[in-house]
Amino acid sequence: MSSAVDRLTRLVGADDRFDFSHTELRDAQVAALDERLQERKDRIKLLGHRAREAAVTAVRDRAEVVPLLFPHTAYKSYPERFLTEGRWDRLGKWLGTISPYPIAPIETADIADIDQWIDRLRAAGHYVSCSSGTTGKSAMLLATEADMNWSRTDTVNAFSWGSGVRPMQDRRVLGIAATAAVPKNAIVGQAQLAAFGDPDRERFGLPIPPITVGSLTSMVVLRKKIADGTALPEEVADFQRTSAQRQEALDKALVAAAEALVEYRTEKLYISGMWNALYQVAKLVRDMGYAAKDFHPDNCIYVGGGLKRAQLPPDYQEFVYQTFNIPAERDFQNYSMQELNSAMPKCHKGNRYHVPPWIVPFVLDEAGETLLPHADGEVEGRAAFFDLALDGRWGGVITGDKIALDFDPCACGCKGPSIRNDIVRYADLAGDDKIGCAGTVDAYVRGLS
Repeated sequence: MSSAVDRLTRLVGADDRFDFSHTELRDAQVAALDERLQERKDRIKLLGHRAREAAVTAVRDRAEVVPLLFPHTAYKSYPERFLTEGRWDRLGKWLGTISPYPIAPIETADIADIDQWIDRLRAAGHYVSCSSGTTGKSAMLLATEADMNWSRTDTVNAFSWGSGVRPMQDRRVLGIAATAAVPKNAIVGQAQLAAFGDPDRERFGLPIPPITVGSLTSMVVLRKKIADGTALPEEVADFQRTSAQRQEALDKALVAAAEALVEYRTEKLYISGMWNALYQVAKLVRDMGYAAKDFHPDNCIYVGGGLKRAQLPPDYQEFVYQTFNIPAERDFQNYSMQELNSAMPKCHKGNRYHVPPWIVPFVLDEAGETLLPHADGEVEGRAAFFDLALDGRWGGVITGDKIALDFDPCACGCKGPSIRNDIVRYADLAGDDKIGCAGTVDAYVRGLS
């Protein structure tokens, strides 16, 4: 007999996976959540601590999972000196508090920076994807080979569902994004290229050096020191010089992207990127005298991430679509985050992000401590999710996002849960964001590491 988790995750390739209502999914999801708890509570130290503290021994309803969800800050709860002092052995021990699998000690004496540490862990079968925040600390998210395989499948299925594009390997792929060089991003890019890219047509990528986690972290830490007034004059001068060089390289790369788009304009294109870069390249293409009428009529676009606080005109999306001749049904947008391993693609008719059966959504109060009453219709609050497909870490996370989750059918016809397309960060609303359990989690993890 298959497990409760398997019965949900095997729907990853089902055409009707977004057509199961909350009521139809509820019992199966609760059973799967309990299965995950029983499997992991003695294997993930932080989870075991949270379960004992909340006196949760089994999951009988969704509310019992809330105390076991990790705040998104848990993945950056290590002492910052572990990074600044290069204490890679201690950082590995910290990683062990959030991993369901033992992390054997690795040789660290010759490791010079975080990028080498990540490479060393990958060679040992531990994939660490990192993102850098405004504090300069990277959120470190463990994954396994099983997670990488899931990403390969889920990313292709989600894009195909949300764009209507079948994986026919018949498009030239142009990547207009500068993304962090971490395992998850690389796997997703490779899978998309293999499924939708014509193997006889070379992929275009921005001609800039890879953005490593080390370079991101160093830049943000230095910006923090400059803001605090603790940066040395030579550090400030080096920062200004490096920033100017990177901006010059990016400006040249965007021109190269515009030229490539014009060169390949009659081919069927798969364009990917984030809004700011896509808009800047679209402006360059327009300045060169080209627009929708010059491009293939069946182009598609994969937009990742939000605006990232970029200031763009109100019609920036329409400007991009109209420049590259993107039909409405070929526009793919997705809601997800590094803490999850699955996609929530947006439909076109309802303009809502659809939650697959193996992701259990929760709407909490602003403090992230209480599940809001929700039997049907739409409820607004702090988003939390449990990704049952995750293998390399605990699947439950409390996010920094404010969402509106609807349990009623979407205008597109799908009966599954969906999220309104007006997601905002609590930090942007209030200038700060405090999750109630974050301090307790940080204290516990620091004590173990």
